[in-house]
Amino acid sequence: MKAMILAAGRGERMRPLTDDTPKPLLKVGGDYLIAHHIRSLVTAGITEIVINHAWLGEQIEQAIGDGRRYGAHIHYSAEGTVGLETAGGIKHALPLLGQEAFIVVNGDVWTDFPFGALPAEPTGLAHLVLVDNPLFHQGGDFALQSGTVRSEGVHKLTFSGIGVYRAALFEAVPEGGFPLAPLLRQAMAKGKVSGEHYHGGWVDVGTPERLNELDDELLRIKGVVHEEK
Repeated sequence: MKAMILAAGRGERMRPLTDDTPKPLLKVGGDYLIAHHIRSLVTAGITEIVINHAWLGEQIEQAIGDGRRYGAHIHYSAEGTVGLETAGGIKHALPLLGQEAFIVVNGDVWTDFPFGALPAEPTGLAHLVLVDNPLFHQGGDFALQSGTVRSEGVHKLTFSGIGVYRAALFEAVPEGGFPLAPLLRQAMAKGKVSGEHYHGGWVDVGTPERLNELDDELLRIKGVVHEEK
């Protein structure tokens, strides 16, 4: 199974930190944000990884390289300087991802989600991981009903940015920039999106404040582990 890390965003809300550094290369817990995903994927036995990039993308390639030091094989999907949005970026990377179902994870979140627990063969076109609504997004995104994700429902949860997708979901996506949400909602209307509710660690690293809070927490945990050893 292959995985894709979405790393093409400009990171407007993280400015000025992202004026000279791409968001995935901001550091938390002493390492690049994107490196946490790579290590977690490799731990789950997923070593074939595609990373898309746009803004300052050459810095990502220089910092991460071919993935050898992480025990991974990393390929890059360059989108120029503007980016293709989520669905457009995935469509652009399909030649590298192949036709089997693949994992996609947002590069601007941190999580301890066990990627090995994801279904290698989703029952429909996609399988999404949903989490409790954070304070800044209390309305949620989608509803989860008996393992099926709906666009509407009484108790909405937040999409974590972690999912498994079939290439067929992107067949009708035109070349160029295209968002993911409309595709998912169309598939949901047909009952072709499964999902799960993850209760573990997850942070949308969307602002400098949240970045600092996560950094402090991860360093604190490292300090506790070190003392225990």
